Amino acid sequence: MTQRVRAFDRRRPLVWDVLVTALYVLAALVDASGGWRNTAPDTDVPDWLIFLMSVGSSVPLLWRRRHPMAALAVMVAMGVVSNWSGAMLQASLIQMVVLFNIALRLPPRTLGLAGLMMTVPLVVGTIRYPADSWDQRIIPNVWAYAVIALLGIAVRSRQDYTQALVERARQLEVERDQQARLAAAAERTRIAREMHDIIGHNLSVITGLADGGSYAAAKSPERAAQALEAIGSTSRQALSELRRLLDVLRDDAPAAAERSPQPALTDLARLIDGVRAAGLPVRSTVSGPSDSVPAGRQLTVYRVVQEALTNTLKHGGPEATATVDVSYADDAVTVTVTDTGRGGPAPSPDVDIPVGQGRGRGRGLTGMRERTSLYDGTLEAGPLPGGGWRVHLRLPQEDEKNEEPAIRGERETVRGNETP
Repeated sequence: MTQRVRAFDRRRPLVWDVLVTALYVLAALVDASGGWRNTAPDTDVPDWLIFLMSVGSSVPLLWRRRHPMAALAVMVAMGVVSNWSGAMLQASLIQMVVLFNIALRLPPRTLGLAGLMMTVPLVVGTIRYPADSWDQRIIPNVWAYAVIALLGIAVRSRQDYTQALVERARQLEVERDQQARLAAAAERTRIAREMHDIIGHNLSVITGLADGGSYAAAKSPERAAQALEAIGSTSRQALSELRRLLDVLRDDAPAAAERSPQPALTDLARLIDGVRAAGLPVRSTVSGPSDSVPAGRQLTVYRVVQEALTNTLKHGGPEATATVDVSYADDAVTVTVTDTGRGGPAPSPDVDIPVGQGRGRGRGLTGMRERTSLYDGTLEAGPLPGGGWRVHLRLPQEDEKNEEPAIRGERETVRGNETP
């Protein structure tokens, strides 16, 4: 019932103020009808003055929330008249309702001023009719005012505490939603990067094989048949990788998705053989042991080499050749991929591969930079002075215990054989 009353008060405060004021006005008029003579030092006060003081001590209650100090001033003035005339109406106690609202809504310094105002009628009555001792006339009323003020302060503190909890809960909800959106955006970026690497590379290989097969169809049917077989094998591999990726993204049965290890440095030879089969001559050199390279860095090296060779297939031209140099050292892994195809202007950090001289616009270089930044590496990509294109990657080696949590988590996901 209390909650319903408060809800009604929030919806229609004026209606509630009118009802409360009407109740106190009725009580004041009942006392003014004759009951006030039981406690009044002077019973000869005119009725019209009693009525005026009763109304003046109760009607200002209507403005107790909007203008509490003004309402209290009117009530105090009526109290001064009531005590000076000797009526000493009980309606003057209604001003404690206004005092409660002052303690509930106004600054604490206003509460002291209100207390001083309310003691004025008490002092006036004590001086005018000193039949009782001053401590019996003033001290009990001051204690009553103090209790009402403390009650208002307690209710105000509880309301402020509740509002703080509500605001904190709202902020936590906002932060939770922001974290969810950031996580979703990061996951979308990672999925887009993986799909680009999987589909882009395989389609480039298929395109190269199809072009070579169509050229050899008239002169060497056997070579054309080999090209068709390679196209079928590459297509099935791309579909298999894409199917695994989409299975992981399904919401209905994520645990049933087929899992497969992410590519590693041991798969570089097979990658280069596939590119060679598509018609791009590739020479590769590897120096140093690769056993000490963590799985996350191995995937980054593989994807960078894959994207660089894919760009050569797509934009290098029919006479292009490529060279892949991989070096493993104790402090860093270094990869350099160069080709003799058509070059172009150096790309800016915000643009993948600029339009011009055969190099198209895409997301490959952006994906390589994102992967490199995960391990605080450096990536340089641009045209060579004499023609061609160069991609240089350097990944610093780092102990597992010193890695950032996010990087360590991604590597553990890779070691868990999850597709992206």
